[in-house]
Amino acid sequence: MNPERQKLKYSIIFPTFLVIIMWLVKFIEYSLDISFAEYGIFPLKIKNLTGIIFSPFIHGDFKHLISNTFPIFFFGVTLFYFYRKYAYKIFFLIFFITGFLVWLTARESYHIGASGILYGLAFFLIFSGLITKNRALTAVSFILIFLYGSLIWGVFPSDEKISWESHLLGAISGFLISISFAKYFSESEVIENVSSENSNISITDNQYSDIEYFYKEEVEEIY
Repeated sequence: MNPERQKLKYSIIFPTFLVIIMWLVKFIEYSLDISFAEYGIFPLKIKNLTGIIFSPFIHGDFKHLISNTFPIFFFGVTLFYFYRKYAYKIFFLIFFITGFLVWLTARESYHIGASGILYGLAFFLIFSGLITKNRALTAVSFILIFLYGSLIWGVFPSDEKISWESHLLGAISGFLISISFAKYFSESEVIENVSSENSNISITDNQYSDIEYFYKEEVEEIY
């Protein structure tokens, strides 16, 4: 098999697995007419520490799920393609650090959805290339800025129904992790099989800064 195709195939596996779990959870909720929102993150409640693990896979409705599906898949594939050696470590650091910070500091309501991780991945990918000045990774950074620059507005309070804290804390986590891993991606280190041609990625420029997954504690969910 062509090395590039093999590398791309490898890069797709884990993000596809994440998306399948997200959709499976929603179909279970829909089929049984129940909601798993109570298993999300509720700040400073010990029993909801498990929400750090569960919340990214729980979504309010299909619109919410769809809005998160493509970007989490795209950022995941990008991470595993260009940062193959460290991809799992980077992903799970973003996953757990973001979730814990939300549990520690966010408002007292249920926080669910994958947007915190989405922001963490986006900010890691953007700042990693800019910080290391590796030509291939910098090219990826500029492409992501062009396509997803509007994400920045999601880290500011705009709607009480939106967990902007998760967006902000995910962005901070991604940025800090990009700094801590910068030494591994210097210009002198060759990212295997990466060329400028790999940066010619064409996708639709959609707005994802309005991703919603903020739930009040009342029985009736709002988002």
